[in-house]
Amino acid sequence: MPSCRICGGVVSELLDLGRQPSANRFLARADIAREFMFRLAIGMCHSCTMVQLIEDVPEEIRYHDGYRYRASGSATHRRHFARVARELLATELAGPNPFIVEIGCNDGVMLETIARAGVRHLGVDPAKEVTELARERGVNVLDAFFGDSVAEGIRAEHGSADVIFGANTVCHIAYQDSLLRGVDTLLGPDGVFVFEEPYLGTVISQMAFDQIYDEHVYYFTARSVQQMAQRYGFELVDVGRSPLHGGEIRYTLTRPGRRRPSPAVGELLADERHRGLADPVTFQRFADAVAKIRDDLLTLLRDLRDRGSTVVGYGAPGKTATVTNYCGIGPELVPFVVDSTPAKQGLLVPGSHLPVRPPQAFTTANPDYALLFAWNHADEIMAKEQAFSRRGKWIRYVPDVRVG
Repeated sequence: MPSCRICGGVVSELLDLGRQPSANRFLARADIAREFMFRLAIGMCHSCTMVQLIEDVPEEIRYHDGYRYRASGSATHRRHFARVARELLATELAGPNPFIVEIGCNDGVMLETIARAGVRHLGVDPAKEVTELARERGVNVLDAFFGDSVAEGIRAEHGSADVIFGANTVCHIAYQDSLLRGVDTLLGPDGVFVFEEPYLGTVISQMAFDQIYDEHVYYFTARSVQQMAQRYGFELVDVGRSPLHGGEIRYTLTRPGRRRPSPAVGELLADERHRGLADPVTFQRFADAVAKIRDDLLTLLRDLRDRGSTVVGYGAPGKTATVTNYCGIGPELVPFVVDSTPAKQGLLVPGSHLPVRPPQAFTTANPDYALLFAWNHADEIMAKEQAFSRRGKWIRYVPDVRVG
């Protein structure tokens, strides 16, 4: 059995989603023969209860100059991160000459608001093609993987940080020891480390198995984050819910004793115990339900194909790779998928090799059905595609397969 990346405890496997690619490594046809694949499986540590990937994918494969994800590609994301920035400006960054560092700033969607307020800031992100977009927004960026040595350099140049922030980033970093040593080096005595990440409780309750892919090394709960924080000399003092990606949790860590923990921490810990989020039986039920989704979705798509109905995929987030590869969905069932991110258009979904086309292709194709891969943006998409909704039908697979 593998060892826990956090505490070294024994990790037992919970779910195997088969051979998978790096989810955001969209590729040209000429690159298919060289495509990286690995076994996508998760397990839980017997000691600290951290749920994590069984196999590692090197960070240089996951994050590279051609990295295709753009955080600002969704209006929902833009509104959310503008609101987060305003909250931080009104609270943690309200003192004299504050300084904030964002780990994994992507295209600067959050720090743009900070920069416009004239507050000292720095984004740290290794994907240079993406960080160029952040710079165009007036955001200061360091192209690097955040860790203890990078944190030392930032502190030497800028001083300590009042806030270290991350969104959909901390759970991606396999080397949490270096990450948290870096936070320890850079964070001021009364500073806060705030990060919002996909929540294991949401993955389980929504059957959102497609949230599992190579970038998501960890699947956090309040309990596992609390254990991790204590191990590296921090205290979990607050938790809050975020609407992104179907439901995330925002965690706030401080140095021990600096702040009184919010009642929300104890409440979420109690809820997790009640829901059995560290119970292997819970995960067995989850695995069985995931297999049923796979079987039901394949049966539906094959039936529609045999009846002569047309199906187009809608949205190509990283989760698209997980569901198409696990379920065995190729171009013979879904000829192409549309996505609004220009950097993905003209390329292929990793592993399943569905062609990615611009949104105009959706209207031109006039499909009978649309398979909604970007289900976490359903409200935004439905508002945009009202004309299709009047004549066509949507296929959803989270939390179960249904047409409507």
